[in-house]
Amino acid sequence: MEKGARHRNNTEKNYPGGSESQEADSGGGGVALKKEIGLVSACAIIVGNIIGSGIFVSPKGVLENAGSVGLALIIWIVTGVITAVGALCYAELGVTIPKSGGDYSYVKDIFGGLAGFLRLWIAVLVIYPTNQAVIALTFSNYVLQPLFPTCFPPESGLRLLVAASVQTDPVVSSCVRWATRVQDIFTAGKLLALGLIIIMGVVQICKGQYFWLEPKNAFDNFQEPDIGLIALAFLQGSFAYGGWNFLNYVTEELVDPYKNLPRAIFISIPLVTFVYVFANVAYITAMSPQELLASNAVAVTFGEKLLGVMAWIMPISVALSTFGGVNGSLFTSSRLFFAGAREGHLPSVLAMIHVKRCTPIPALLFTCISTLLMLVTSDIYTLINYVGFINYLFYGVTVAGQIVLRWKKPDINRPIKVSLLFPIIYLLFWAFLLVFSLWSEPVVCGIGLAIMVTGVPVYFLGIYWQHKPRCFNKFIELLTLVSQKMCVVVYPKEAEDLKMKDRNQNMEQQQPICQPPASKDKDAVGP
Repeated sequence: MEKGARHRNNTEKNYPGGSESQEADSGGGGVALKKEIGLVSACAIIVGNIIGSGIFVSPKGVLENAGSVGLALIIWIVTGVITAVGALCYAELGVTIPKSGGDYSYVKDIFGGLAGFLRLWIAVLVIYPTNQAVIALTFSNYVLQPLFPTCFPPESGLRLLVAASVQTDPVVSSCVRWATRVQDIFTAGKLLALGLIIIMGVVQICKGQYFWLEPKNAFDNFQEPDIGLIALAFLQGSFAYGGWNFLNYVTEELVDPYKNLPRAIFISIPLVTFVYVFANVAYITAMSPQELLASNAVAVTFGEKLLGVMAWIMPISVALSTFGGVNGSLFTSSRLFFAGAREGHLPSVLAMIHVKRCTPIPALLFTCISTLLMLVTSDIYTLINYVGFINYLFYGVTVAGQIVLRWKKPDINRPIKVSLLFPIIYLLFWAFLLVFSLWSEPVVCGIGLAIMVTGVPVYFLGIYWQHKPRCFNKFIELLTLVSQKMCVVVYPKEAEDLKMKDRNQNMEQQQPICQPPASKDKDAVGP
């Protein structure tokens, strides 16, 4: 949209990682985002974003649509394997096109500006606000549930607590170091909580409480099997694994991405799959399928049955887990909007970073506001189906782009190169999931597709159309200037120039006011 963003695009054509990344690596003058995310923090971002609210919400949705305990556990395992396959495909794309923005950047570079804009458009309006709203609603439900043991928490209380949590996270995420430290701490906390659930499940099995894990009982259907419902079960499970691609959004802030990106995937995805499967096994050892389906807070019901007076541990653990999930989601998704603005697909102010903290403050605030707008509804499971379908639509498009890139540019440098069997397997699963989900929930999925299509005229009017009225451009310039002053942000290159100017001024102030003219003294001394 803006000249500044387009000007930077021209410099990025010669380097797939963007001009800022190149200059940062070479020690040049312009630096966009600081490389402060190491391997541990990278694993924490993946695990922290995946393990948010899903494992405490989706077990009910997966079991309800699967129709039996055994099939539900198989769905959890298969979804974890497919997630790992998709993550490996994204790893190749992430090091081949090392730009922040994740699948938006990949789709734009491979399929062109319109496809990339549609990915960004649906992410701005649907995917990330909805995902963050679901996580925040789960946080509020688990915090307020102990205060209302005999009834559901009031809607107004839920929404006020969601608003408070969403507005707190941008303060933390405004500093990369703070955000990664918070993410590390909350990730460790949620793994400890889930570890407690798994250990208690093992204790239950040792006591002989595994009736619903025996094959004859596990595959006892309590409803007629339906291929459409199975697809919805996969969609619910996929929501719980959502966030596996978030590390690709902060590639430019990742230390040594060629090594740490795949390593973080190899460590994090198997760990999450193990935790998810055994957490569901633990749930089944303490609750029957009917009890699990009747519970709106599965972990709380589990804790009440097994922990006794210590049952308060579960809602607090879930609250910590989901708060960390909101923090990680805001931190990474704001980088997507930052990347979109840098490419000229969003207002240029979103591409600006704070002059001191070097973080995209406007993008963080924009993400926070869009999440608050999703609080018009509190039906979590409808939101999950809504966002899951659109998410998987673009996951498939992105993975298909990997095959297209192999065909168009076979000789491009690929530090990681996976077998083409991986994207093919993923696309087959993708096609099954989308077709039968659309068949089972045509209204919910159709609304998502309709919102995506509305991005086409917006693209042609806002981006493709170059000669806009002068009054419109003046208004955008004024809005950008006011936003810059309010957020104290500038373009990345300008931020570095300001730092260099400050350093030069400091050096001048440190020099003595009067210096002896050395050259004249030397000339005055005779031979």
